[in-house]
Amino acid sequence: MSLDAGVAIVGGGPVGLVAALLAAEAGLDPVVIEPREAPIDKACGEGLMPGAWRLVRELGLDPPGAELRGVAYVQGPVRAEHRFGQGVGRGVARTALHATIAARAAERGIRVVRARVDAVSDRGTHVTVGGPALEPLAARYLIGADGLHSRVRELSGLSGRPQRSSGRRFGVRRHYALAPWSDLIEVRWTPHAEFYVTPLGPRLVGVSLLGTRGIDFGRALAQEPELSSLVGADAEGKSPAQIGRVRGAGPLRQRTRARTAGRILLVGDASGYVDALTGEGLRLGIAQAGAAVAAITADDPGRYERDWNALTRDFRRLTNGLITAARSPLRRAIVPAAVRLPRVYGGIVERLSR
Repeated sequence: MSLDAGVAIVGGGPVGLVAALLAAEAGLDPVVIEPREAPIDKACGEGLMPGAWRLVRELGLDPPGAELRGVAYVQGPVRAEHRFGQGVGRGVARTALHATIAARAAERGIRVVRARVDAVSDRGTHVTVGGPALEPLAARYLIGADGLHSRVRELSGLSGRPQRSSGRRFGVRRHYALAPWSDLIEVRWTPHAEFYVTPLGPRLVGVSLLGTRGIDFGRALAQEPELSSLVGADAEGKSPAQIGRVRGAGPLRQRTRARTAGRILLVGDASGYVDALTGEGLRLGIAQAGAAVAAITADDPGRYERDWNALTRDFRRLTNGLITAARSPLRRAIVPAAVRLPRVYGGIVERLSR
């Protein structure tokens, strides 16, 4: 049969559009299927570590933001800092990043179909997708880049067993129209949650809260008095500097039994996710997009499964270890240990940031 595309990409967020750009460069004739118009906002840390920022620049993209020169762990008066040894990162508002990538995709003439997908079928020689407003579309391969709650993952039978509800973690993000007080990503540890504070521009700071279901942003902020003062919050966590909508996401942990099923490949959050604690979602997603396109170009989807495991190995090990410690009585010792063992702390930051 005649095909409508070389590769269909379900999900038009940053990772899906990067996959489309790379596929176009490889001559694969991509089509993106996404029901929403760009830019799409999302709750995330919005910090591109040096490795992610390098990958974005290699694509010729330069979204507006603020330089990131390292990571600080903060717990009350205790503070451990590490400045990146090689290169800098960039804090970029999610909408600014998405708009920049979407503009480049439009310049390249990449086709975008505004529709939802609710049917996926691997026919052996090609994949077909369909949906309520989508005529059946056939492509040699399908990339699922449709996020934490991936429909492609579910339809292709790649979902792993769900995590127990008591262990699920969620994220909430707020923006503040304030001048950043640091050029570091600050991870501020409270008794039951973590705040990620990221400079995003001359007058913009992003604050993300990671914790268990139902955690209250204002109540958690009250347990971090220095941060509460810096953002000008009152006793209920409200600040006149707060702008835009509050965004939430989760549960963060998503398991997959595999990342490929025949001609279907999963990238980004759709491919499985541990936690946002180490801030490496975009770097991994962009790297996975490149690996998926390379495997499709070689007509060897099994290669992507191997590459995915290699790309995510350090992230999965370090993040799982940190999450285990954060859920245990060792939680209060994490930041003091980073102060006492600066070379170990710095080595972990460098490994995750490259």
